[in-house]
Amino acid sequence: MRGEFNGLKVLILQENDTVFYIYCFAHQLQLVVVAVAKKHDGVSNFFEQISMVVNVVCASCTRKDLLREQAREGVQKGLCGGELETERRLNQDTTLVRAEDTRWGSHFNTLTSLMKLFSDVLIVLEFVKVDGGSLANRQQASGILAYFKSYEFVFTYI
Repeated sequence: MRGEFNGLKVLILQENDTVFYIYCFAHQLQLVVVAVAKKHDGVSNFFEQISMVVNVVCASCTRKDLLREQAREGVQKGLCGGELETERRLNQDTTLVRAEDTRWGSHFNTLTSLMKLFSDVLIVLEFVKVDGGSLANRQQASGILAYFKSYEFVFTYI
């Protein structure tokens, strides 16, 4: 955005030299929060694990389809049991959201989508642990499942 030669600021100032450029303070705040969080070992490890979950679960179409199918079955059971309501835009989250350091609230959206799909994600991870394409994939899924069962995860997540 602020590139010295090709940034948006320069392009705008070339068109109109009377414009003032004000850097987004919310963006700066997000970068500061992410930088501070990465300095804390527990928080940094937590978000690295969450990032690995998104990478493993969303790595192939088969895994994404399995996640969607599990979510669909869960919604059907919830609707039949009266646990879920049917309104516009409800019950539509069927994938995990990738966190980005520069997007305001993306870490929150990642955690929210993981909370909604947690049981479905566990099923996909179990599938990868057993039928993963490579040894590395199976080991990664196994490590994530072990982390989910650890005291550290439960303490950090809750």
